[in-house]
Amino acid sequence: MNVFDRVLVRRRRDRAAPRFTEHAFLFEEVAERLSDRLDDVRRGFPTVLDLGSHDGAVGRVLAGRKGIERLVACDLSPAFARAAGRSGPSVAADEEFLPFAPHSFDLVVSNLSLHWVNDLPGALLQVRQALKPDGFFCASMLGGETLAELRRCLFEAEMAVSGGVSPRVSPYADVRDAGGLLQRAGFALPVVDSDTLTVTYSDAFALMRDLRGMGETNAVLARHKAPVRRELLFEAARRYAEQYAEPDGRLPATFQVLYLAGWSPHESQQQPLKPGCGTVPLADALKGTQHKLH
Repeated sequence: MNVFDRVLVRRRRDRAAPRFTEHAFLFEEVAERLSDRLDDVRRGFPTVLDLGSHDGAVGRVLAGRKGIERLVACDLSPAFARAAGRSGPSVAADEEFLPFAPHSFDLVVSNLSLHWVNDLPGALLQVRQALKPDGFFCASMLGGETLAELRRCLFEAEMAVSGGVSPRVSPYADVRDAGGLLQRAGFALPVVDSDTLTVTYSDAFALMRDLRGMGETNAVLARHKAPVRRELLFEAARRYAEQYAEPDGRLPATFQVLYLAGWSPHESQQQPLKPGCGTVPLADALKGTQHKLH
């Protein structure tokens, strides 16, 4: 199923690249949080792929850490690939069609990019295949509660102005979806957790400008292709201020971030026991309390 217009995603990233640093706060913050998670893994990663690198925030954060000897940046956008490649090798490539040989990397890290992928199960499978045995995958992507305020206000405004609705904010996965996708792709010991970042803006139009500057505006294939009517935008902004304004007048915007982690399978990893091979009676595990079923 194709949900996103990948050509449009690439075009919008190319457009955002020249002034991306003015709007990159979310990518930089989440890159730091990803690196904190990697610090909990007590081993080095000589060869790393930064998948969906944007301007290379992850590469900058990881520089000189975790025993990294070679980091390859990869982004759908040629403009971003050039920006990330200023400090090392880079390639412009689609996450759905990775050009890397099997067992090429000790670590694949991806920062706020995979939520734009149509074939996410296929992309994750290719990531696992690109990892060496016992290689590590660590990623962040936007989750289902992202921009809940804007989503609601656009929905209500379009109903009021047009009498119907169309997709105005892209759909996102939730924690359960992400965990299932890691398992489906064959990752060992998969872990998914989430975090919520709230950013405040002077008005809804400031939020929309930031989304445009990030290259994160709507690219759903089913969207209306005609330009958004000014009347609709002003009505959505009015509702946003009316429903969500904080005491100081600023407007909150929610970004839910999912963190995914998993290992490329290897015989040295901890394995679950086979059913029936336990040596401790269930009653002992329950501290000697036995229960009868009636």
